[in-house]
Order: sequence, then C-alpha cells, then structure tokens
Amino acid sequence: MENKLSPIIQPEELIWLNQDDEIVIIDASAGSKTRYDEQHLAGALFADVNEDLANIGDFAVGGRHPLPTAEQFSAVLQKLGITKHSHVIVYDDKNGGNAAARLWWMLKAIGHEKVQVVDGGFQAAVKAGFPTTDKIEIPKSVEKYEITAWNLPLSDINEVEKVAKTDDYIVIDVRDASRFAGLTEPIDLIAGHIPGAANIPFTENLDATGAFLAPEILKEKYAEALAHVKPENVIVHCGSGITACHTLLAMDYAGLPIPKLYVGSWSEWSRNNKEMVLAD
Repeated sequence: MENKLSPIIQPEELIWLNQDDEIVIIDASAGSKTRYDEQHLAGALFADVNEDLANIGDFAVGGRHPLPTAEQFSAVLQKLGITKHSHVIVYDDKNGGNAAARLWWMLKAIGHEKVQVVDGGFQAAVKAGFPTTDKIEIPKSVEKYEITAWNLPLSDINEVEKVAKTDDYIVIDVRDASRFAGLTEPIDLIAGHIPGAANIPFTENLDATGAFLAPEILKEKYAEALAHVKPENVIVHCGSGITACHTLLAMDYAGLPIPKLYVGSWSEWSRNNKEMVLAD
C-alpha cells in the first residue's frame, strides 16, 4: 500500500524534487504580485487569491472570498499548466497563512492527491538555497482539467447559525485573539465573533521560526480541543475562508480528519444581521 503523501514539504526536499517533470510550483502570496514579479522561486507561477481562487461578488453572499465554480477553477488549473498527474507544490510569503493552504484545500477538494505546501513558505525556501528569479514564467500547455464538484466537507451560514451554540458541534474561529474579541477589525465592517465559536488562532499551528509544529504535537493539540465532538461536527472559519484552510492543513498534517470549511466566515456572517459577540 502506497504511503499517503504528506501535505507539508520541507524546503530541502523541494530542492532535489524540483528535477521532476511533473512538478508545478505555485506562488499563492495574497496581494504580493509585485514581490512575485521582483523575486519568486524559479519556475513558480502566480495564483491570484482574488482572481484565481475566489469568485468575488456580494460579500454578504459567500463572504469576501467565495469559492469559484468548478468551471472557473478548471480554467485556472489549465492556465497554470496543472493536470491530474501534476505534483503541485504551493507556497506563499506568510507561512501558508495567505492562500497557499487555500489552494491546497481546493485541490484536495477536487480529488487531487499530489499537492503539498512548503513549510515556512517563500522565506524558508530561499534560506534553504532554492534559486529565485524575476523572469516571466511560461506555463505548460495542457488539456482542460475536468472538475465535477467540491468533495471535501463544507458548511454554510445556516448550518453555523443552527449549531454554533450546541454541545455536539464546535465552530473554530482561527483569526487572531484581538479580532475574535472584537478589539480590532482591519478588514470587515464589524469587529467581533460568532456566538458559541471557539478561538484557536491559526498562528498556533506554527513554531517560533514560522514552521509547522510536528504532526504529533498538532495531533495532541487538536485532539484535546475537539475531544467532545465527532470529526464531522467540526466547522472551521476565519475572515473569508482563506486562513481557515491553514488549520485544515495542520489537522491533515496531524493525521486527523479534515473538518468542514465555512467559506463565508466572518465577512459573510457580519453582513447578514446575525447575532454577534462584540467587544465590551
């Protein structure tokens, strides 16, 4: 039986793996196209979180980064030269907390198994000696990547409203503690959190160097936090469904089931006259 591919790849592994013709490296640094144009890992193509990984419309319907349609995502994968046989390596410049984990989740959700996120992101890869460049990268010409549906579990605003305060479910908010507490809100219109939600910031998945904690440490951490609920009753959200994927990635790395993703997250919830917990 073939061992499951780890969702995390170390920068040193990427250096020797880069010789493989099936490797497709993607830079998914949200809002960092300028940095990408100036310096990116050699061979890496850029995926834009707004244009490629979301279908942005009314923030009150699906939040700031709703998922694209299957047809839209299929076109993105074709544009990036990704086939069903590609080994996709994703990085960003925020330790996977920008859009690298989101693209990882999206690929896993369509059944693509060979996808990994670079531990420590762009900075760690550069430090390890991976070559960088400012040249324009040309994607491989490939056929259309057929997609039928998102196959990983999803939640929505109605389910979250129904279960957030119940003992049988846990809704995890991965935003930092000050945003959860309603002390600050740099992006959305209202500061606060969903009543009944628990705050486990995604940054707690990382060590002091910005690398993921060891799988056994992550497993112990989340097994303890989720001990009272079934895996299928765990819902994870953030501001707009991007950094929530960092925690889904961490849990998969730990060998735990991937929970439900509430894509709309706080950006949708806070625009729909729902009950909210605000700062005192």
